[in-house]
Amino acid sequence: MKNLISVVGPTGIGKTRLAIDLAQHFDTEIVSCDSRQFFKEMKIGTAAPSEEELAEAPHHFIGNLSVEEYYSIGQYEEDALQKLNELFNHHDTVILVGGSMMYEKAVIEGLHDLPEANAENQEKLQVLLEQEGIGKLQEILKELDPEYFNVVDIHNHRRLLRAIDIIWQTNKKYSEHIAVSQDGRDFNVIRIGIDAPREELYSRINRRVDIMMEKGLLDEVKSLEGFRGLTALNTVGYTELFKYFDGEWDLDFAVSEIKKNSRRYAKRQLTWYRKADDIHYLQLGYSQKDFEDLIQWITGQLQK
Repeated sequence: MKNLISVVGPTGIGKTRLAIDLAQHFDTEIVSCDSRQFFKEMKIGTAAPSEEELAEAPHHFIGNLSVEEYYSIGQYEEDALQKLNELFNHHDTVILVGGSMMYEKAVIEGLHDLPEANAENQEKLQVLLEQEGIGKLQEILKELDPEYFNVVDIHNHRRLLRAIDIIWQTNKKYSEHIAVSQDGRDFNVIRIGIDAPREELYSRINRRVDIMMEKGLLDEVKSLEGFRGLTALNTVGYTELFKYFDGEWDLDFAVSEIKKNSRRYAKRQLTWYRKADDIHYLQLGYSQKDFEDLIQWITGQLQK
């Protein structure tokens, strides 16, 4: 049986480093499930692995697309499974890493046969969005499906429209649809998380945003202004700086909003992962001894 070790956790907690250490130990390769690191023009703002990190272990699905390309989660599921099949020809164990919750789920469980968008519902919701704002959609979703409301990016109107449309069509909560695994996978999954006190995680996130700014995030965002309408750029770190370029916000405020929205995103990720009972945690700032204990634990799991 082949094994997939999935490294999960909130943004900024150090998943990249742990994934590389594991890949080196098992002499294997890394598949990314970070849906924003797919885009080659967004290296800084998505904290994509550096050239040095990429050289430490083979990575897949990092900077493999352009923001102009449309890429759906369904396409990713297909591509990622195909890549895993290839990698499992040479390796017994492969590492999956990334904080995009639904993308990890697509790989380890499969997506669900959800109905296509209903034009009438979409139109109705679009009108509500234009007339009453995104708050109205948030309100509707919160009432229909509080579980999904707690983990969805509530500022992403496309996600809200999709979920409400599905609920209206099926009379079933969106969270129930996505909880059913579609079809089994022919590999074992071991999920590893990194845990940290919230204050520490938040200060890491704040520091990371400052580092992104030092590395040239402003220029990166500036170069993407022409693509700002694309889904890929509806992302923390980009939307805030577009407002700065529009003269709507000053730079300090835009940067503080990036920090705030990154912390919010981390909080949603934590809510999502906390519901899982199959994640084995390592503490942030783990020692070599902790890493060796983890390897021993994983080896025990693989032998089962």
